Amino acid sequence: MSLESAKVMMEKIKSLFGAQDMTEGSIPVCLLKFSIPLLIGSIAQMLYTAADRVIVGRFLGDGALGAVGAAIPIQNIFLVLFMAIGGGVMTLVSQYFGAKDNENLGMSIGNAITLVALACVFVTAIATPLTGPILRLLKTREEMMGMAYDYLFILFLGMAGNGFYNIFSGILRGLGDSLFPLLILLGTVVLNIILDILFVAPWGLNMGIAGAAWATVIAQILSSIVCMTRVLRLNNLYKINRRTLRLNSATVRQIARLGIPSGIQMAIMFVSGLVVQPFIMNMGPLAMPSITATQSVDGFALMPSQAFSMAAGTFTGQNIGAGRMDRVKTGSKTVFLMCLGFSIVMVSLIQIFGRSMFRLFTDTELLVSLCRYYILIMIPAYLIMSVNMSYQGVMRGAGDAVGTMWLSVLINVIFKLPLTFLMIHLTKGMTLYLNVNGVRTASEWPDGNPASLFYSMLICVVIGMFMTIVYYRRGTWKTKYVVMRDNPSK
Repeated sequence: MSLESAKVMMEKIKSLFGAQDMTEGSIPVCLLKFSIPLLIGSIAQMLYTAADRVIVGRFLGDGALGAVGAAIPIQNIFLVLFMAIGGGVMTLVSQYFGAKDNENLGMSIGNAITLVALACVFVTAIATPLTGPILRLLKTREEMMGMAYDYLFILFLGMAGNGFYNIFSGILRGLGDSLFPLLILLGTVVLNIILDILFVAPWGLNMGIAGAAWATVIAQILSSIVCMTRVLRLNNLYKINRRTLRLNSATVRQIARLGIPSGIQMAIMFVSGLVVQPFIMNMGPLAMPSITATQSVDGFALMPSQAFSMAAGTFTGQNIGAGRMDRVKTGSKTVFLMCLGFSIVMVSLIQIFGRSMFRLFTDTELLVSLCRYYILIMIPAYLIMSVNMSYQGVMRGAGDAVGTMWLSVLINVIFKLPLTFLMIHLTKGMTLYLNVNGVRTASEWPDGNPASLFYSMLICVVIGMFMTIVYYRRGTWKTKYVVMRDNPSK
């Protein structure tokens, strides 16, 4: 293919999936054009995460796979601050973009960049010295402790790459550009896999689990630099200069109002997982590796819900900013139906290829059978999440971050934690019979079965569906917008 032909093809792709104004045109077409790159990006993100785990599990064993599983939830807690800033600024960007308010658009983006820079310094300074104490507090198994410490400490050192990538890609998505972050993510996945193999493999640099962490950090830093360059070059839409980078109290308050509730929501989810982690460690050597591998495949089943939730947020934000509440109402139904359809396809593929996917992580057949059992429990949950994520995405895009936060508190704290502890207690001493290589095999769990986590999760997803529908139908979220342009069609 000639250089000229490649340029023509790239322009056609941009015309299909580039930055777009979602306040006009066919609603299904708008949502698909925005969501397809997000879905592909979600697959890439899952591959990015799974690559570390597959390579670590294959080259370093089940213990190392469990160590990664023990480290990631702790890292997520410290990423909450970045998620809060990103959630707040994405809603602001989409609404100001829809309202054509370029002045406040530039101020929001500039302030977000400054806030993330300050957050990087703060989080790294706090997190690195706490690595060991947190792992000990969570009763990390002795055989995993050293590997989990090395992996987590390096991730904390490179926290800036993760933080800046997420904020810059979120800004671009708020502007309706889901293509560029996708292209960068695809490149990052390929780079991460190459570096993983080079750093971890015995015939490579043989750096052990530390090599996997450094591969992730390097890939994230490079991706954040490229996304930052793209954001800074869109100066026809907004200006990034000293004035917009200087923190503005009104803008910071808006970001905080929209972002802190979503940050608290994510923190609650992560903390609830950490509270349960010592109990998982106590269940035996196969508990954490089996849950880690399951969550890697589980992520693929949740991809449609996450992608369409993000699409719903941007679509809602832009249309509320433009005063097009008529499109928001129609779009919320459309995004749910699309999300459900894609979820059915994804779950079907996992059922067909699930066992082969789990064998990528380990050669231990009992572990593979455990993972397969957990996924079967979660099938209904993946479809129900289409309701939860779609409508919560609409409400977040409208600016109702507090409402979705309280939904999360009720589901993940009031219901899920007590239910999980009850299920762990009820499964103590339970014998689980699994099909291992065609043979019915007994698996003993004297201190509780990891399946209890997935049963409690399924029940809470069902409860969450009813709560989300009731709150959405009340319509309070429609009054939470930051800006709405006068429009006779609203």
